[in-house]
Amino acid sequence: MAPSGPQPALPTLVVLLGALLLGPSNAQTSVFPSEVILPRGGSVKVNCSASCDQPILLGMETPLPKKEILPGGNNWKMYELSNVQEDSQPMCYSNCPDGQSSAKTFLTVYWTPERVELAPLPPWQPVGKNLTLRCQVEGGAPRANLTVVLLRGEKELSRQSAVGEPAEVTTTVPVGRDDHGANFSCRTELDLRPYVLKLFENTSAPHQLQTFDLPATPPQLVSPQVLEVDTQGTVVCSLDGLFPASEAQVYLALGDQKLNPTITYGNNSLSAKASVKVTAEEEGTQQLLCAVMLGTQTQETRQTVTIYSFPAPNVNLTKPEVSEGTEVIVECEAHPRAKVMLNGVPAQPPGPRAQFLLKATPEDNGRSFSCSATLEVAGQLVHKNQTRELRVLYGPRLDEKDCPGNWTWPENSQQTPMCQAWGNPLPQLKCLKDGTFPLPIGQSVTVTRDLEGTYLCQARSTRGEVTREVTVNVLSPRYEVVIIPVVAAAVILGTAGVTTYLYNRQRKIRKYRLQQAQNGTPMKPNTQATPP
Repeated sequence: MAPSGPQPALPTLVVLLGALLLGPSNAQTSVFPSEVILPRGGSVKVNCSASCDQPILLGMETPLPKKEILPGGNNWKMYELSNVQEDSQPMCYSNCPDGQSSAKTFLTVYWTPERVELAPLPPWQPVGKNLTLRCQVEGGAPRANLTVVLLRGEKELSRQSAVGEPAEVTTTVPVGRDDHGANFSCRTELDLRPYVLKLFENTSAPHQLQTFDLPATPPQLVSPQVLEVDTQGTVVCSLDGLFPASEAQVYLALGDQKLNPTITYGNNSLSAKASVKVTAEEEGTQQLLCAVMLGTQTQETRQTVTIYSFPAPNVNLTKPEVSEGTEVIVECEAHPRAKVMLNGVPAQPPGPRAQFLLKATPEDNGRSFSCSATLEVAGQLVHKNQTRELRVLYGPRLDEKDCPGNWTWPENSQQTPMCQAWGNPLPQLKCLKDGTFPLPIGQSVTVTRDLEGTYLCQARSTRGEVTREVTVNVLSPRYEVVIIPVVAAAVILGTAGVTTYLYNRQRKIRKYRLQQAQNGTPMKPNTQATPP
C-alpha cells in the first residue's frame, strides 16, 4: 500500500565556503558537508576544495546528475546534486603541484515504506487458541531507523526491526471472548530524530477479529418420538454456553424435510422452535437432525422419529334406527395391528375386531356404542376412539312415575300439573275432562273448584297411542280449620304424657334407694345412664 504518513519536504542545503587552509607541503582535497541525510529524489549542494592555491585539476566524480553553481574560486568549486534516489558517496578530487588527493561525502536517502499491510485475519478465531498476526512492509529507508509495531486497538503487542525486503514481522497472541470485535493493525516508525528531523509513522488498514466459543456438548433436542401422519408436532433445539450466541445458525430437518425454526437468543444460549407436519409418504422411521453452527465449528444431535398412520376405528350398526324388539349387530373394526375394546369389553381373542348382538328396547334409544383401539408404535401405546348412537322407535308411554294418577291440592294454591309422555317419535299429549276441559300440563295455575275432576290423558304418535286417567282433588278451607286444632291437641297431649311418665319414674327410683339405705344394704355406684 502507499505510505499514509507525510513525506518530508525537500530542504535545500546551502554549503558555506569556509576558510581555505593552505598546507606547506602535502596536497589535500576537502568536501563539505561530509555527511548528508535527504529525502528520496531530493537535491544537495556540495563544495569541493583543494589545499593548493592553483590546482591543476579540481572536480567531482558521481553517477548522480550534477551541476556546477556559483563562479567558484581558484581552489574551490560548488556542485548541486539532484534526484538522489539512493544512498551514494560522491568523491571530490584535486591535482596540485605537490600531489593528488580526494575526499568523499556520504549521502543517506530516507523514505517511508510504500506498503504497510496486516495480513488478513481468519474469518473466525476460536476462543482459547493463539492468533498469529503477520505484517508486511515494502520499502522504507534507512532500515536501521525503521521499526514495525503490531497493535490491538492502540495497545502495543510487539515491536520489531524491519529486516529484509519486503520485511515481515509476526507475533502470536492468545484470544479470549473480550477480543471479539477488536481491531488489529500494524504501524511503521521511521525515527529520524537523531538527525534533527522527526518521527514518521505509517499505519495499515485495521482488521476486525471475530472470535467464537462453541461448547463440546451437543445441543439438546426435544421432540415427539412418534408422530401421526397429517398431524403437527413441535420440535425444540437448544444449546447453552456458546459465544456470541447471536451469530450462531441452526439447521433443523426431519428426513428430507427442512424445518423453519424461530430462534430465540439469550446471553450465551439459544433455543430454536419449529413445527413439523408429516405426510403418508414419510411413514416409517425418520432421522431428526439439529445442527448448531458457529464460526468454523458445528455441534449436532440426531434423534429417531417414527411416523405412523392410525385411522380411528369404525363402529358399525346393522341399522342406526330400528323398531323396538329388532335384533341389532354392533361391530367395531380398527387397524390390523390394533387391539379394540367395544363398550369397555376387550375383543376375544384380542385383536382388531369385536362385535355383539342386542335386542333393541326403548331403554336403548340414544344409547352410544364406543370402540377404543390401541396401537403400539415404537414402544408407545397410542389410542383412538369412535362412537355411534342407536335410535329405537317405540310407541307412547304414560306411567305413574312421570304422570301421577292422583293430585290433591288446597283451594286457591298455586300448582303446576306435570305429566310426561315418552316415546320415539315423541308423542303429543292431551289431558281433557269431559272431553272438552283441558288440564294445563306444565303451567302454573291457581287451584279452583273448576279444576277438580277426572281427566283422560292421551299420548299419540305415529307408533300408536295410550291413555291414562288423572284425578284432581281440591281441598276447601274448612278442612284446614279442622285439621290444625286436631294436630295441636295431639301435640299437647303427647307432651303432657311424656312429662307425667318421667316424673313418676324419678319418684320410684328415689323411693327404692331410700329403702335400700334403711335396710343397710350398700348401694352400687351408678355407672350407667338411667334407662328410659
